[in-house]
Amino acid sequence: MWKNFGVIILTVIFLSEPAFCAVFEGGVEKTGMGTSSIILDSQTNMPVENVKITLPKENFTTYTDANGAFNLSAKLNSPSILSFEKEGYRPYSITVDKSVKDKPIVISIEKSSADDIIVTDGWYHLGDNSFSPNSANCSEFHAQAAGSYYSKTFNIPAQSLVSRYVLVIGSIIGIDSLMAQQMGQNRVKLSYASPPEIFLNGIKIANIELNGDGQRFALPQNLVRRGTENEITIKTGKNMTQTAHIDYDDIEFMNLSIIAEK
Repeated sequence: MWKNFGVIILTVIFLSEPAFCAVFEGGVEKTGMGTSSIILDSQTNMPVENVKITLPKENFTTYTDANGAFNLSAKLNSPSILSFEKEGYRPYSITVDKSVKDKPIVISIEKSSADDIIVTDGWYHLGDNSFSPNSANCSEFHAQAAGSYYSKTFNIPAQSLVSRYVLVIGSIIGIDSLMAQQMGQNRVKLSYASPPEIFLNGIKIANIELNGDGQRFALPQNLVRRGTENEITIKTGKNMTQTAHIDYDDIEFMNLSIIAEK
């Protein structure tokens, strides 16, 4: 299971007093009041109805009511990724466990910008379907591996006034890098993998060292192509102690967005 590490690793933490709930806004956790799980608009603080809420691992879907409230009737025997989608809002996901059924949470979601790009709101598994039961959050894996990398093209208008774009990974699990091991995110003892890599237009721009929710990576301005096609690629890591053959690290992620920051 992951461990909380600053604001990079975002897991739900519930307080002992029943009147309080965990509140999430823009990837930062804070304490608030509440009696049921609800979703609010981050700007107006008003409830948002008809938000699609999914637990991909459990094949569970529900929607918020007119008061922005929702309940999870699915079984949560282990930490699971909870995803939120609503037209006009940025996709969002967090990791929750069975305590969410006993204590309320409040989710604050942001309206999307006309310049935002949803790369995918789907769920992807990279690797070779060969992994240790001690791998980071492997019990949450939802799909079969689709290969060792994921690529998607997107366009940025030539007239765009956005000065900075940021890649946001809603949730990512399964990373068995050395840093993830040192942070106690897995129980693997005798091996580790190289971290997944992010490429923009064929150029490596970052490593993904840790599992977590809402991780953000700035896209270098000199690599962003305006008025033509761009390509974002995520490559999974490799087992660094396996020399007989290539052993890819199995990871899963969902909700890739490119957020405009003016």
